[in-house]
Amino acid sequence: MNKKIIALSLLLISGGFAANAQFGKLKEKMGGLVAGKGSKMSGNFKTVWESEFSNKATVLAVTGSSGDSYVLGTDENSASILNGDGKQVWEGDYKNITTNKTNKCDYQYSIWKDGGKGGYLFLFDARKLGTDRIAVIDMGTGKELWNSENYQNLIPKDKGELGSSTSDLETIKYIDELDAFLIAQKDGMNLVKAKTGEKVWETKLIKGAVAEYTYDKAKNEIVMLNYKPTFMGALISGFKNQLLKVNAANGEIIWDASFRGTVEKELVTRKPVLDLWLKGDKVFLWLDGIQVYNANSGQKMWEVAYENDLGKTTKVPFGGGGTRKETYRMLADPLFTEDAVYLVIFATRNRTKYVEKHDIATGKLLWASEKIVGAYSMPKIYKSGDRILVQVGGKVQVQEISTEGGSAAYASLGASSVTYKIYWDYVAQKNSLLSLNDKDGTTVWRSEKFDKRITDMIIDNDKTVFIGDGDEFYSYDIASGKQLFDVKHGNAKVGKAFDVVDYGDNVVVISEKGLASYKKAGGERNYATDKLSGIDYWYELNGNFFLRNQKNSKNIIHGINMETGETKGTVESKGKGGSPVYGDGIDISEDGEYIYAFKNKKVEKIKVNN
Repeated sequence: MNKKIIALSLLLISGGFAANAQFGKLKEKMGGLVAGKGSKMSGNFKTVWESEFSNKATVLAVTGSSGDSYVLGTDENSASILNGDGKQVWEGDYKNITTNKTNKCDYQYSIWKDGGKGGYLFLFDARKLGTDRIAVIDMGTGKELWNSENYQNLIPKDKGELGSSTSDLETIKYIDELDAFLIAQKDGMNLVKAKTGEKVWETKLIKGAVAEYTYDKAKNEIVMLNYKPTFMGALISGFKNQLLKVNAANGEIIWDASFRGTVEKELVTRKPVLDLWLKGDKVFLWLDGIQVYNANSGQKMWEVAYENDLGKTTKVPFGGGGTRKETYRMLADPLFTEDAVYLVIFATRNRTKYVEKHDIATGKLLWASEKIVGAYSMPKIYKSGDRILVQVGGKVQVQEISTEGGSAAYASLGASSVTYKIYWDYVAQKNSLLSLNDKDGTTVWRSEKFDKRITDMIIDNDKTVFIGDGDEFYSYDIASGKQLFDVKHGNAKVGKAFDVVDYGDNVVVISEKGLASYKKAGGERNYATDKLSGIDYWYELNGNFFLRNQKNSKNIIHGINMETGETKGTVESKGKGGSPVYGDGIDISEDGEYIYAFKNKKVEKIKVNN
């Protein structure tokens, strides 16, 4: 099965956000294994090759899925492709490659296919005067696949509605299952083949952008939710939000339904705050609560209204720069079982929360838990046997825009520089682990309250749950709530814990200054790593684990051996570009075997496992 990576990039010239990649520096630390205590020092990554693009990678600098994938570097006027050996495959100026003279494309995105040795480079030449141009280039050959001037206003002229290089493009949605693009226009919707640009169908009955979709392969049908993007508001008349089921072959609307609620977008990613699931004969829409529709007829079956996310916002004045923050991922997604759905409900007036169990067929309320007073975030809920485990507290996602000059509310307006950040943080509250009886929702047990923070939980064989706060690591018997052990995690001297990883017979606690591994059986510590300051996120790719440090404008990636705690190596980049997933100047292949570091024209391919 071919995997795809979609990378979006925006060159905000007025905002000082030119994607100017910084070449990675291999950080060398020498040291050995300390027996017994398990303290680990760093090893070294090996450079496979160093090469150069023919142009500066100022807009996109990304790679495909594996070690022999191609590497793409683009600026607003040209592209250059290297193969897995660092040799140039092709390069060229867009005005020469395209037959409609598409050029100055400050917004582009790539879709990798064929194992990362091909795919599509989508170009947007949004002209302030004249007709917009788009073109699609075959990334494997550098040849133009198709171009068009029929699709206008696909991105805002002033870029003010786009947040950063992670921004979601509202007017075009790539449908991987069909290898096609859904293109929204002010007067309708088009389905276009990705390879040829051939229009499969066009309808005037569907307007607005596709916020989310789900594809039914057996019936070749698409269920989609459409809404009106802010920047297209003046272009669309008579628009109403639509939940639709469409025949993917001809665009025929099988049914359409109205939905309740307002589609809001995240601050930086600009992704709509909602979700859509097709489960059996039901469509579940998670927007201002949960709304359930018959997948065959579109008839609304039942709904429960509540706030999906608290959306805590730090506002800034219109002028003079500043920082604007918004907080997300504070309430757990619905938990589905074969016959029920469990919801974390936010009670608006008194800011308390509770859990409800509903019959999945009828929506009938089966039970409601006690009100959980003082809980600001409840981001995780699990079913384990006849217990429902609720995580009270935990990390939340913060999206932030900071400007110097101009306005943080409108990043592109007169700012001398703009910085975008997406990171995880904690809010002040009493944290704990709550166990409910699945039969009636009564509280079976509740852990002691953790004063500072709480990690996510690890469930082991439906018998044991592991969880930590900043300084301690706990194990509980799920049935009774009996505490099986309490380990002083602070003694590992790797900083405060913020996450946990299930790793065979062990649980690895990820902390702000490194890792510590503990045995599930009794809590004994296997190892603690050497100090790695500023850790704020982690990744797992095909069994390869990485830690990230993006604090103080850095971007450092550490490769970690989770079995021993040794650091395989470290890459630091201080520049821009790279994949938005891994941060400025860095991309990692999907198999986790190679790291790519970028600086202007330069590319370094780094082997993770020696």
